[in-house]
Amino acid sequence: MGIDDRVENTAEDLKGKAKEAHGKMTGDDEKVAEGKADQAKADLKNAAEDVKDAFKH
Repeated sequence: MGIDDRVENTAEDLKGKAKEAHGKMTGDDEKVAEGKADQAKADLKNAAEDVKDAFKH
């Protein structure tokens, strides 16, 4: 995994933030939860990348 994966993770995080914001604006708690879940998933993937990078160096 490399830079492409980091870009995908960032895109997923941004998508989650947008989904969360849309949910807050419309009062849709389900969208807010989905957005937060997308962000958490992206954070976990980034953490895994950090661990892999630490072992490479």
